[in-house]
Amino acid sequence: MFDVEELERFAEDGFLVCERLIEGRDLDHFAGIFDELVETGNALPAPAPHFSLELTQEGEAIPGRLHKVQGVCVAEPRLKALAAHPLITQRAAQLLQADELDVFGTKFFPKLGGGGTSTHWHQDNFYFGTQSPQVLSCGIYLQDADLSNGCLRVVPGSHHTGLIVDHQQTPGMHGSWTQVEEQQAVDLITPAGTVVLFSANLLHGTGDNHSQRTRYSTAWHYIPHDLELEQFPRSYEDRFLVRPMTQ
Repeated sequence: MFDVEELERFAEDGFLVCERLIEGRDLDHFAGIFDELVETGNALPAPAPHFSLELTQEGEAIPGRLHKVQGVCVAEPRLKALAAHPLITQRAAQLLQADELDVFGTKFFPKLGGGGTSTHWHQDNFYFGTQSPQVLSCGIYLQDADLSNGCLRVVPGSHHTGLIVDHQQTPGMHGSWTQVEEQQAVDLITPAGTVVLFSANLLHGTGDNHSQRTRYSTAWHYIPHDLELEQFPRSYEDRFLVRPMTQ
């Protein structure tokens, strides 16, 4: 659990890094499941439900080159156990001051070697149609992440305004992105098993993978169970209760 100093740092910076929170057999088990998803995705000649492929500069899908698995806990229900991992949900509950938690918007980025991509500068709440500070994003890095393979980058304190900045689509890229002053960015170089919890209003992103190593990460968002989100009601297929009130 977080101490007072860590809680104050989260309030100020908008993120906390929990190095090697998932270790040993747990880490190996979940990494193995993601290996299976990569094998499935890399065998696809075209995008399929839940599976998107990397794009050419012209925006055409590249066969056999997995970009993302969206709704990964729907596509692979074994991963619900990672989203509900007590070492993660205890900390999320503390930051949100809510005992009962849901997770939604589950996704997996394999970030394959030799140019794999995930997300560039953005705010998660841009995609959710809200500015709520009760949306807590979670990135889990199952492999070592550094500058060469596209580690997470954040702009500390950028969540304070509560405003969502302009995002635009870029040809040849998935999603919509924004720009930041690079001197404000901090690179989070993290070992395998690290969990980063951050405000969904925080500006963050990653570079592309210029190494030959993969950089598996999964990401999702914790919210109080009773929080109403118009785009993600409790009936939404990729929203799950992960921390019941009795925990």
